[in-house]
Amino acid sequence: MANHKSALKRIRSSRVKQLRNKYQHKTTRNAVRDLRAATEKKEAEALFPKVVAMLDKLAKNNIIHKNKASNIKSKLAKHVAAL
Repeated sequence: MANHKSALKRIRSSRVKQLRNKYQHKTTRNAVRDLRAATEKKEAEALFPKVVAMLDKLAKNNIIHKNKASNIKSKLAKHVAAL
């Protein structure tokens, strides 16, 4: 167990950050799943910019790697274009 005040605060703050990152990552994964499941082109085109923004935000905050975000965006763009 931590003995210093600052270490106790670091434990609390890192737990809060972990929960926020987990929530954002899960929300983005669900949005990607919904976009992949979309069958209507109009619906997919409306969802696409929102999902791309979510992926960019995750990459910017180092929750996922920037190349992973790029790969997912590329695959989703191909999916939307193929509809």
